[in-house]
Amino acid sequence: MIKLILTDLDHTLLHQDGSISDGTPRVLSECRERGIKFAIATARYWIGAEKYIELLKPDYEITTDGTLIHSGEECLYSCEFSESDTNLIVRSLLEAKPDAEITVAHGKTVYWNSLHIAESEKLYKAVYNDYSSALNVRANKIVAELPDDSIAVKIAEKTGCKLQSYRGEMWYSFLPAGSGKTAAISSLSDLSGIGIEDIVAFGDDSNDVEMLKLCGTSVAVANAVPEAFESADEVTLSNDEDGVAKWLAEHCLL
Repeated sequence: MIKLILTDLDHTLLHQDGSISDGTPRVLSECRERGIKFAIATARYWIGAEKYIELLKPDYEITTDGTLIHSGEECLYSCEFSESDTNLIVRSLLEAKPDAEITVAHGKTVYWNSLHIAESEKLYKAVYNDYSSALNVRANKIVAELPDDSIAVKIAEKTGCKLQSYRGEMWYSFLPAGSGKTAAISSLSDLSGIGIEDIVAFGDDSNDVEMLKLCGTSVAVANAVPEAFESADEVTLSNDEDGVAKWLAEHCLL
C-alpha cells in the first residue's frame, strides 16, 4: 500500500525546460486527499528548489543531495561536515584550481564565489563569499566546477568524503560520508512512521539508483539513464510526457 510518494525533480517530475504541467499538481493533490503523503528528493539546494516547493507544497523536502530534510519551516534532519572539514575541502579546491567556482550549503543558506549570482536561475538567492576567510559553518554540501574528475577524486580521498557527479555537468559535489538520499529516506521513514515498503520512488539519474533500490516500489522515467532502468521495478513515460503524474493517476487514483 502506497503511503508516501517520493520523487526527484530535474528530468523526472520537471520537464526538460524546468516547467511543470497543470495536471501534475492536480494529481498530487488528489493523492494527498486520499491520505498519501508527498515528498521531493532532489540534489538541488533548498533555495534552488524553493519555487517548486511553493508550487507543490510537499509534506517533506529532501534537498541538497539528501543531506537535509525540511517539513515546512522545520528542519527534521541535517547531515553535516565538521567546520574544519568544510574549510579543508574549500581550501583544497582553491589550491588545486584557484579560479574554481565553489558553492557551500549550510542549511537553507548557500555561499558562492561567483560574480553572477543575480543571473542564476537556481541560485540567485545565494550569498557572495570569496572564501578569503575561513567559514564558520558546518557545510551540508560543497560543490565545485572542475575540468575533470581527477581533482575531485583526490580531494574526496584526502578528506574521506562522498563524491557525487551528475550527467551532462562538470560540477562535482562533496558530501559527508554516509550521507545521501537513502540515508535521508531511512531517517524520514523513522520520523514519519511510514515504512520503506510503503514508499513509491521516481527517479532518472545515477544518484537516484540507491533510492530506487531501497523503496518498496520504484519507477524510472523513460528518459532515465541505464543504471536507473536497471534499478527500477517499472518504467513510466518520460518527464516531458508527465510520466510521474500518469503513473500515479493509474495506480493511486483509479
